[in-house]
Amino acid sequence: MGRWPAEVVLPFHSMPQNGITLEDRNKKKSVMSEGVLPLPSEIPASQFVDGFQIPAVFPADAFRSVVQYKPRDDDVFIVTYPKCGTTWTQHIVLLIFRQGKPAESQMEFFSAAPFLEVSGAKAAETMPRPGALKVHLPFHLTPWSDKAKYIYVTRNPKDCCVSYYHHMKNIPGHGFNGTFDQFFELFVSGKIDYEDYFDHLMGWYEHR
Repeated sequence: MGRWPAEVVLPFHSMPQNGITLEDRNKKKSVMSEGVLPLPSEIPASQFVDGFQIPAVFPADAFRSVVQYKPRDDDVFIVTYPKCGTTWTQHIVLLIFRQGKPAESQMEFFSAAPFLEVSGAKAAETMPRPGALKVHLPFHLTPWSDKAKYIYVTRNPKDCCVSYYHHMKNIPGHGFNGTFDQFFELFVSGKIDYEDYFDHLMGWYEHR
């Protein structure tokens, strides 16, 4: 529990990515053609959608649809910076909703707790309820409603950084083969997917 199974991760990261321009912090330019993983680099493959940095393999249209989503009164959002206990919290919330009965399959789990930046806002409209909506978005980009519920999970930034590094290294879609020292510099400067850890945390902390 707490990791994306390889059979779920790898097909997603192999999905076609049309029209994505990759930008990295070394001013190198590369284009990911349809269905082709990015070449390994010291900089994870990212894209900037409306000025915000997210993984290159995430559909830009899905990201935009989430930002524009109008929450329902019964929506429950699980919000984290990446690698801060998201999947763990998804399991806990779904077990509460289901009176201790776990999902019978990975597909059932991801359907009941969809990752909106991957699936788009449509997943929120079609998921079985009660369910939970996973986002990694900062407060100013997260769909907000006074009636919806938001669970924000944080983690010691040292542990988050180490976990994020291994996540980037182990999933081919991120195209990262740098060292931990190189990743650490990206992390502390906010030049990484979902940008600065502390900005993310403080943006939500103000609304506790």
